[in-house]
Amino acid sequence: MAKISFYLFEKSPERQAESACRLCRKILRNAAKIWLHCPDPELQQQLDDRLWSFDPTSFLAHGIDQTHAPICISAQLPTATSSTESSPVEWIVFNFNNQPLEQVTQFSHIIEIVENDESAKHIGREKYKAYRRMGITPQTFKL
Repeated sequence: MAKISFYLFEKSPERQAESACRLCRKILRNAAKIWLHCPDPELQQQLDDRLWSFDPTSFLAHGIDQTHAPICISAQLPTATSSTESSPVEWIVFNFNNQPLEQVTQFSHIIEIVENDESAKHIGREKYKAYRRMGITPQTFKL
């Protein structure tokens, strides 16, 4: 069963793309593989652009639909075969979809970033309730 974390921006105006970059940099220090599940092409491009320029001292290797990259941005979800490695990859999935992920057993960690605006908070609350109905108690980090 996946660990699910909600990052809730209560006061910060920080955008999802910026938050995702900071979290990706931190997670990659532990050599994990990250999948940014993002059906919105405009947000995919924002994430791609920010990952190129986010950290002036180090590049965060990534690509859109490049499953071999340490960070993959895709409208699709990863599968056990979403890697060139022979063993299955433990994907950490950032969910930028407005729906919760149903495949909670397929990933090691699901991350939901909730921006500080009312529509994002409403979507975040609905996702949280859906995960609870699946029998999972997500962790919440207020920022």
